[in-house]
Amino acid sequence: MSTSQEATQTNPVIGTEHIEWVQQLTSRARTAMNSVLEGKDEAVGLSLIALLAGGHVLLEDVPGVGKTLLARAMGKVVDGSVRRIQFTPDLLPTDVVGVNLFNQETRHFEFRRGPVFANIVIADEINRASPKTQSAMLECMAEGQATIDGETHTMPSPFIVVATQNPIDMEGTYALPEAQRDRFMTRISLGYPSARDEVDLLDNQIEHDPLAAAQAVTSLEQIGQARDIVRHVGASRELREYIVAILQASRSDQAIVLGCSPRGGVHLLRAAKARAALSGRTFVTPDDIQALAPFILAHRIIPRDGDDSELAADLIGRVLARVPVSTNQ
Repeated sequence: MSTSQEATQTNPVIGTEHIEWVQQLTSRARTAMNSVLEGKDEAVGLSLIALLAGGHVLLEDVPGVGKTLLARAMGKVVDGSVRRIQFTPDLLPTDVVGVNLFNQETRHFEFRRGPVFANIVIADEINRASPKTQSAMLECMAEGQATIDGETHTMPSPFIVVATQNPIDMEGTYALPEAQRDRFMTRISLGYPSARDEVDLLDNQIEHDPLAAAQAVTSLEQIGQARDIVRHVGASRELREYIVAILQASRSDQAIVLGCSPRGGVHLLRAAKARAALSGRTFVTPDDIQALAPFILAHRIIPRDGDDSELAADLIGRVLARVPVSTNQ
């Protein structure tokens, strides 16, 4: 074990009691969300990792598999403001961020905030809106602020966008620009439920609203405290070099036109710290990197044979197989 890793494992900033508290907090949220969705524990876990790591979530799949339900379930378990935006071809940027309106009484312009000013923003079918409207989300997601008529307005904290997206080959959809996809920490595909889970879904959701019984199990203050703990989870220099080696391998792969951005590495490390905390550790291991890389990096690359999500995930898996793991990590 290297000296740097020994230092991270004895991190004086956080201890096992802090990690256990984060585990308990997340366990309550996970149980509450799993009570709403049938057989989607992996997707629930990944979305909670993004919440703890301060990243945005892109849920991509065919209609009707529970993308919006997962987004709304996260909004229910966190006691904060939740707003939903239904993206359509005629949605305007001002419908998202807001607009300055002239007040006849005060004779001044007043800013009316749009629905994006919330702790959890559900951007439903984000790729059905025009690129101009999609770009209105870019500054909000990247910098936590929106600039309207030269004036900057700050987003509330925490701020997380949970966007749903239909496959781009479906009618009436626009592919998200690469720069906007890069702002999402993770892309999750829910997939169809198993036969058993689908039978349970028919039993439970015909006469009852699955969200009706869901209640907030954590507060905004607790989420902020958990995020601060996660930020202090240790990562050795060797592990950071391992992440960079993965990024560089994706850029030199002949099957990949556009490799991973540096932001991808930042998001991967942040998510790995959250996964380490949920696993009861104060330090990150290569296993955390390997488990999360397909979900964090695949949507940031463009395969030479077409922009296909399954192909992209497979290419990231091949990159991981080629990059050696140092024995000092």
